[in-house]
This record gives sequence, structure tokens and C-alpha cells, in this order.
Amino acid sequence: MTRMWPPGDSNRRPLAPRVAAPREPVDPARIGRRVVRRGAKGMDTGAVAAALDEARLDARQASRHEDLADDVRGPAELAEWERIEQLLAAAPPGTVYDPDTDPVVRAELEAEAAAAPPGKPSCAKRCGSRPAPTSSRRCASSAPWSRPSPAPGTKPSVTS
Repeated sequence: MTRMWPPGDSNRRPLAPRVAAPREPVDPARIGRRVVRRGAKGMDTGAVAAALDEARLDARQASRHEDLADDVRGPAELAEWERIEQLLAAAPPGTVYDPDTDPVVRAELEAEAAAAPPGKPSCAKRCGSRPAPTSSRRCASSAPWSRPSPAPGTKPSVTS
């Protein structure tokens, strides 16, 4: 048994108990649909058809792996590509996909806003828009790490 000498003289502090804040459960299918929508933004029918072929190939490749048997994200991505292809096929020629005008995306955002607890509005309610593609967890208005830019004509201060 190791003891500090002199007794009771230790520079280590006892660890504080860590309590995790409650978080919303992760939904891999929802994540997959959002990834597809971000990737499909601005694509026309031909580009969506090529992406759908690639998604089908990925699904065939994944079906050969035992550890991916219970994966829900891959089939959700494939289904979303198929839905987007059908949406663009029904649209006039030359139409590109825009998730902001997609009725399914609008309905999901409205359902998310309605399901948000009263004390904590969803990002769509706070910002009036969808989250930025670089941030899947927070919207730009709630980023605590953002700093205001320096006033024009001044040098930013550098601290060491």
C-alpha cells in the first residue's frame, strides 16, 4: 500500500461526481435521412439517379456482412434516395432538389417543433430555419463558442 509522506499531504483532489444531462436518444434512421437530404440538395434527376444506384450497391454490399444485419441507417438512406427520385420524377424537367421546399421535411420539422418540451423550443423554432449542415446538434444562435468579430479598422487583440 502506497502512502503519501507526510500523511495527509496530497495534491490530488477527490473527483466530483459527474452527472450526465439527459439527451434525446440517437435515431440512426433519422440521421441517415438528414445526410441524404444534405447530399441531395441542388441535385437534378440524373445526379439523384446516380446516387440512388450507388446507395443500392452499398445496400447489396452491406447485406453480405453479418454485423450490419441490424443496421437501420443504410435502408433508411436507400429509402430516402428512392423517395427523392420519385419526387423529382413527378416535378417538371430541370427541377433540382431543395429540402426547404420538400413537404416531408416540412412535416418532420413541424412534428419536431410540436414535440419539443414547452421550456425548450426546438432549433427550428428558435432560428426559424433548419440547423446548419456543419452542426447537427446546435444552431448558429446557440453556439457558446462563437465570438464577435472585431470592429472594422481595429486589430484583434492577441493574448498569450
